[in-house]
Amino acid sequence: MHHQLRTLSKENADGVAKHLVMVAAYLAADELDAALAHAETAVRRAGRVPAAREALGMVAYRRGDFGRALTEFRTVRRLGGSHHLLPLMVDCERGLGRHERALDLAASPDVRHLEESDRVELAIVVAGVRRDLDQTEAALLALQIPQLKKAVGPYRLHYAYGDTLLALGRGEEARDWFVRAAAADLDGETDAAERVEEIDGVVLTESAESAEPSESADAEVTDG
Repeated sequence: MHHQLRTLSKENADGVAKHLVMVAAYLAADELDAALAHAETAVRRAGRVPAAREALGMVAYRRGDFGRALTEFRTVRRLGGSHHLLPLMVDCERGLGRHERALDLAASPDVRHLEESDRVELAIVVAGVRRDLDQTEAALLALQIPQLKKAVGPYRLHYAYGDTLLALGRGEEARDWFVRAAAADLDGETDAAERVEEIDGVVLTESAESAEPSESADAEVTDG
């Protein structure tokens, strides 16, 4: 980010940098209105700085304003020549209901420039598009990328694969992938562990010791 700000005056660069830091902080706190205010200010002060446009795009994306997010991501791509936002752009097309355009974008030659983590995210998004179109088998194929074979790491990919298998009625196979996802998801980002319990038929109930007696139970007490 800092090298992008070198085109600005020192005073403006410092101000924009502070706004971008606040955008990240408010996004982490899920305070999207505040994040939007800082992102819009950053863009007003540095409209040709990719980091500022990306920040505004990320806020719009989190707000579900996919049209605006897509516009900002396209601008970032034009200004900086980077393709790392391609998975989010595909998801924006999906969010706008333009599934065929999403698939066309996901099949563009620019995919070859993506880092491994971005390839994983793109596969997950494409699988979601396919499932929106009731093409569950195709969704499963979309997730069968080389990173799927890694035993530890891409837990979101493993989770998506398990979820798709479950949608196909292949519960036992799905369970194995949810187990892999749960083992790697140390921060509990997914509900993989709960999905394993669901498949195993585990139902968590309140223990009898901690349950409060009901009024109906009290009413059943008779004189002895």
